[in-house]
Amino acid sequence: MHTRLTRAILFALYQTSVAASIALLPLAVLTRRLGVTLPAHRIVKRLEHAYDAAV
Repeated sequence: MHTRLTRAILFALYQTSVAASIALLPLAVLTRRLGVTLPAHRIVKRLEHAYDAAV
């Protein structure tokens, strides 16, 4: 039961982080032009690895 709940939460967090990254894409493009990068890919990758390890 605990592992199912953990996997469900990780999956929801992963999907939310992907959706947030897509929503922030215009801001990321703008900040990239100013020479600053947003580290959203780190969050997505970290949650992806955590979900894969839980499955």
